[in-house]
Amino acid sequence: MNDNHARLSPALVETIAGLSAGTISTLAVHPLDVIKTRLQIQRNTSSSPASAFGILKSLVKNERPIQSLYRGLTPNLIGNAGSWAIFFYFKSLAETQLLAFHNRPTSNYTLQEGSPQPRRGLSPFDYFLASGVSGTVITISTNPIWVLKTRMLSSDRGTEGAYENMWHGARQLWKTEGWRGFYRGVGVSLLGNSHGAVQFAVYEPLKNLWRKHVANEHQLSGKTPAGYHRQEKLGNTATLVLSGSAKIVAGTVTYPYQVIRSRLQTYHADERYGRGIVGVASKVWRDEGWKGFYKGLGTNIVRVLPATWVTFLVYENVRYYLPLWGNPE
Repeated sequence: MNDNHARLSPALVETIAGLSAGTISTLAVHPLDVIKTRLQIQRNTSSSPASAFGILKSLVKNERPIQSLYRGLTPNLIGNAGSWAIFFYFKSLAETQLLAFHNRPTSNYTLQEGSPQPRRGLSPFDYFLASGVSGTVITISTNPIWVLKTRMLSSDRGTEGAYENMWHGARQLWKTEGWRGFYRGVGVSLLGNSHGAVQFAVYEPLKNLWRKHVANEHQLSGKTPAGYHRQEKLGNTATLVLSGSAKIVAGTVTYPYQVIRSRLQTYHADERYGRGIVGVASKVWRDEGWKGFYKGLGTNIVRVLPATWVTFLVYENVRYYLPLWGNPE
């Protein structure tokens, strides 16, 4: 058993850590996702627009409040857990290839024969690129799940035209819109990959700097024994601060695409919000101004910070301890 654990590849560790993190964080914050989605598709057609608290009250007052708060959980759980697993797997592969590219043998003859070539690490742009490539793979493979999730979260069970469950929704979507219906909003989602790319372009360099700082402090204080080469563990407090900061930066910069995507993916989108990314964006600007692109931002921040904290706490701890399981030395 020890030999098998010792042979866990970095990509497999990243996949398991991502799957664990996505599952737990989705279960924890799904009700906030329901509220955020319904805020995003609201149009200012009355003097008293819907608020997050108002939507929460209506969900709780439902005959089955738990089912209302967790409506659409199945596609959200499959989508999030699967997305994190796929994301970290391909991100790990991309980073490995980028490291190999940067540290490939050089033909620089100014180096003395036999002298070691300085090893180069990854830059913020490398993390941006690796995350962007991984995000593209996820978007193409999981967009049908997000279409079903958006429609289920934006409606109550039993209302006219609402999907009863994920599988009923998939059948109805195929019947009424064909395969194109499963890829509604895929263009704006691809643009939205910039969110994850920006987030990890901020998070990973900050994490590396913090680890170097902690390692230096341990060496100076004598806490690190001679010959100790294990990577410093990112503390829970540091994980909260670094992941939260990176998420706020990325979320605020890229939030408008989420509003456009939600409106593209909901029921009768063309009639209600316009056709395509340009059509939806133009209608939002014309009817609601720049504020329309940030509808639900407050709720989203409240939602994404706990989700981010849970995700990265689980991810970093599983990522650190999994290779040590059964191989503590």
